[in-house]
Amino acid sequence: MTGSIFSRRRMMVATGAALATPSLVLAQEVPVPETHRRNIMSFTTQRWQDHFDELGKGAIVADISSRALHFWSGDGEIYNVYPSSVPRTDELTKRGYTKIVRKRVGPDWTPTASMMERNPELKYMPPGPGNPLGTHAMYLDWPAYLIHGTHDTRKIGRQSSDGCIGLYNHKVEELFALAEIGTQVRLF
Repeated sequence: MTGSIFSRRRMMVATGAALATPSLVLAQEVPVPETHRRNIMSFTTQRWQDHFDELGKGAIVADISSRALHFWSGDGEIYNVYPSSVPRTDELTKRGYTKIVRKRVGPDWTPTASMMERNPELKYMPPGPGNPLGTHAMYLDWPAYLIHGTHDTRKIGRQSSDGCIGLYNHKVEELFALAEIGTQVRLF
């Protein structure tokens, strides 16, 4: 009886080793280029040079697929990455180049015509805890598109907006202080 237990153990070890070997070999053979590395949050590394000719007053890249907003200061000394909410659908997603044209602490919110069409119960909201724009907003030169905060932290990291890029309130406050009017923005 002892001989059969030993044989079973031996067979199990040999089978486990045989199954693990291809995975170990593959894991060692696949180099990951620096531009495709991802951190634990799935943010893809970005370089401002891949999106803009110069930094100017600063640069923001909103990466819709990895749900991250990248910011570089105009002098290139600051590079921050923020988790973000992104538009729910491709129809709501505007992609391309724009810039920050206005900033506001305590923004008020008025639903767009398309929002009202989907939900006629939506109404104007003054600044405050229920406001979907959170504590700070940066308006882009595309009408009705903003980078703003949110009081609903469940939205961050998800496809949950009607076109805007949302950040945690404490993160949008940080970005608001860093990003100047005229900061170039790319959504892709």
